[in-house]
Amino acid sequence: MAASLPKADLSDLAAAREAEQMVSAHLPVHESSVPLSVQDMTIPGPPGAPDVRARVYAPAERSRPLPGLLYLHGGGFVMGGLALIDSPARMLAERAGVVVVAVDYRLAPEHAYPAALEDSYAALVWAGDRGGDHGIDTERLGVLGESAGGGLAAALTMLTRERGGPRLIAQFLDAPTVDDRLNTPSMRNLPDTPVWQSVNSPISWSHYLHGTATPGAPDVPVHAAPARAKTADLEGLPPALVVAYQVDPTRDEGLDYARLLIEAGVPTDIRHYGKAFHAAHFIPGTVVGTRMINDRIEAVRAMLAG
Repeated sequence: MAASLPKADLSDLAAAREAEQMVSAHLPVHESSVPLSVQDMTIPGPPGAPDVRARVYAPAERSRPLPGLLYLHGGGFVMGGLALIDSPARMLAERAGVVVVAVDYRLAPEHAYPAALEDSYAALVWAGDRGGDHGIDTERLGVLGESAGGGLAAALTMLTRERGGPRLIAQFLDAPTVDDRLNTPSMRNLPDTPVWQSVNSPISWSHYLHGTATPGAPDVPVHAAPARAKTADLEGLPPALVVAYQVDPTRDEGLDYARLLIEAGVPTDIRHYGKAFHAAHFIPGTVVGTRMINDRIEAVRAMLAG
């Protein structure tokens, strides 16, 4: 199955985006066992920037406010959108009993750092201010991000703490893209892997950091590449679940970041899946994918229970 997956080639970004959109359009739709409310929203954007598109998923029948989960998609900062995460968002709303706010943040290189992060923060502010109108318990907010979205989620926890809220009580970092230096063993030694190949990482970071810094240079901001954080930058952040995959170039930067969180005193759980590739849970019907999804649902439910 892995061998049949198309390889990304960010050297032709237009073609890569077209291929990603085609894959997203053909992903199976999760059939929920309970009625769900799914609503497309336009959220006020950052100052001077366009509004942010989002999609809100919630159990249609609920007797009380539910925890809110901001969901940030992957795609190397340059691809991805709401269609990519529609099925897992539905599953989270159904099985974890949360209100999911999926964010369609702006993409690089057209909108380089910090556009995606600021869009994510704007969505979090909306969830904190107006989420109650959509059944969200605004005292129980978490963020989940996959791949590039995991890097944005990690940065968002620092940004919202520095800006004085809204308060996050949990962060879920799935194969987070957090290190622009690209010098980990997994990034150097795993050149040909399913879904994401290391040859794309320099291109991705170059697009994301365009106009801010050169990838690998000493002046890359910590909010762009959270792996550059010092212990003091991470102290007091919300409890974390960090997920890594054995056959994945981003494996070691995620594990290294989890260690930084632990050293900073952040309660951190780590899940490393042997023999699995980058975000393998998107492939339906596999034993390991089912285990990953079950683990995620359990963690979200437990960590956002309040």
